[in-house]
Amino acid sequence: MSAAQWRRAMNTRDRSAMPLRRAPTTAAPMTPVAPDPYADSSAPRWLKFLWRHLEARHVIVMAALLLFPVVATPFFTFQVAAQSLVLGLIALSLTFLGGYGGMVSLAQMTVTGIAGYAVAVLGHSSSAEISLNWPWWVAVPFALLIATLCATLIGWLSVRTEGIYTIMITLAIGVAFYYLVLQNYSVFNGFQGLRELKAPVFWGVNWRDPVPYYFLALGCALAGYFAVKWVVRAPFGIALQGIRDNPRRMAALGFHVVAHRVAAYAFAGLIAGVGGVLLAWYNALMSPGSVGTSWLINILVIAVLGGMRHPIGAFIGALVFVLLQTFAIDLIDRERFNLVIGGVFLAIVLLSPDGLLGLWSKLRSRFGPSQALQPPRRQA
Repeated sequence: MSAAQWRRAMNTRDRSAMPLRRAPTTAAPMTPVAPDPYADSSAPRWLKFLWRHLEARHVIVMAALLLFPVVATPFFTFQVAAQSLVLGLIALSLTFLGGYGGMVSLAQMTVTGIAGYAVAVLGHSSSAEISLNWPWWVAVPFALLIATLCATLIGWLSVRTEGIYTIMITLAIGVAFYYLVLQNYSVFNGFQGLRELKAPVFWGVNWRDPVPYYFLALGCALAGYFAVKWVVRAPFGIALQGIRDNPRRMAALGFHVVAHRVAAYAFAGLIAGVGGVLLAWYNALMSPGSVGTSWLINILVIAVLGGMRHPIGAFIGALVFVLLQTFAIDLIDRERFNLVIGGVFLAIVLLSPDGLLGLWSKLRSRFGPSQALQPPRRQA
């Protein structure tokens, strides 16, 4: 019985005893769905996840990523593809905070710089009087721990604000860290920074070479991407999205809003920390220019270009940014590169507030096949 029929039955006394007839409905044709062989099995959860979400396009993209170093030159492998993966991983931390937590932080590059400087100070660098010369397998975990703790502290300071106030607090933290590393010589070596940061050599492979470094960055990027996809479907991620939409209602339901937001900062800080270690090995140095105000804004631009509500958008935005950064000097002076980035950013935001992926969705809905003709998707 529908709601309208129920109201008519309750409001009409003389018809209160009459049975209500339902309008005949034609049953929709059943669409055959492939059976899930792991539904009632004891298979691992990751195998069930792959079965429900893996599609042909995912296999094609994965094959292209694995075969890219075979067909590309070392320049494109290292300077374009590997750099895009590293910057995309850093932007992914901001995408997680902004898209699923509703918190736009400009301090993600600061957390990245903290991890990079920690690797330089704890590991090997050109400044023997500063670096502690720990082995990489000890320095890297400690660097990630320091970056995660600093991200947690940043979150604890900023989650009690919203909107423009959060942006201003995180921007102030980023600028303060920039001047700290610029003026401190005993730990950060001032404006010169720490140089000759060598990537590890193990299993007989120099991971600073273009192809090994590309696969290292690809592995970390895939781990960060799938970690975000899993977290946003977990109870913590669902609660975080509820806090993003209505924090007062979630607090009334018994959820600790501040604790969830601080935990989101910690998780995003871990992702940014991995990106910071990779960035330090990519540039072979850490300097104040790596954590300057321009890079604080660039990470936000990368995240918005791809689409803040899509984890894969961080890597798409990073690829566009790196391509413009690499080849824009052929069309315009290097000093005017920010003008090109600003123009592209403004055009994409005006055409689609959801970035390039939102623009692609609009084009598909307008010029693509009808939704009625598309096969049904498997439910998550």
